[in-house]
Amino acid sequence: MIDPFVDVDWLGRHRGEVVAADCRWYLDRRSGRAAYEAGHLPGAVFVDLDIALTGRGADPAVAGRHPLPEPEAFAAAMGDLGIGDDDTVVAYDDAGGAIAARLVWMLRVTGHEAALLDGGLDAWPAELETTSIMREPTTFTARPWPTERLATIEETAAAALSGEAAVIDARQRERFEGEPDEVDPQAGHIPGALSVPCRENVGADGRLLSAEQLRARLDFGPATEVISYCGSGVTACLNLLAMEQVGLGPGRLFPGSWSQWSRDPGRPVQTGATSLS
Repeated sequence: MIDPFVDVDWLGRHRGEVVAADCRWYLDRRSGRAAYEAGHLPGAVFVDLDIALTGRGADPAVAGRHPLPEPEAFAAAMGDLGIGDDDTVVAYDDAGGAIAARLVWMLRVTGHEAALLDGGLDAWPAELETTSIMREPTTFTARPWPTERLATIEETAAAALSGEAAVIDARQRERFEGEPDEVDPQAGHIPGALSVPCRENVGADGRLLSAEQLRARLDFGPATEVISYCGSGVTACLNLLAMEQVGLGPGRLFPGSWSQWSRDPGRPVQTGATSLS
């Protein structure tokens, strides 16, 4: 399978063989589609997180803000975008891969070829395109989400309490430590979790850190399983892909993440710094 990250040189050599996917989305409610229409990689389709990569109709208290869609719904969304069973997808955003990672992770865990563009939109050296791309709809076969790559809220709670797995929080440190925000009803983190902000997997130049630096951030020991979470199961995927990139194993995603945990009044909440990175 293709590596989880590819650079612009690789994309330039394979442009005619891959589907580029623009996954820009903003927590402050700016429009990702408007950003796409203002300029995107040539030939890229726009993939809307809220429509194509999120289950609809679920109660956030039960499933979180961005639950995984049913496999059939995900397959229909991909097919409608012109992404087929045999296509290789290279996804990007303008947030260090934090949003596009969700699409790449979803495709890879269901056996499809997909990668993040290292450096994202800013790494593209040529002129951007402003014409919206509509590919011909195609067939994308529904495949179940692999249970071994997912962690439930109960499994995550037990792992964090016992220390049998490293439960890592991909959000910015301020949110982990308890700075209030308007997104979720409680501030803080899962007791026992470690702060490993996914955006710190990239350097000041927007490119992925070296393998040595990533291992220092993400290697919790050969026998330690990793469960990754974030606000709503989106940016947590970037930590999982970075682990895979440097051979640290696939890890597991807690899809409901803090948005599910913080809505359960029976769940304990911890604040303050707890970090190994």
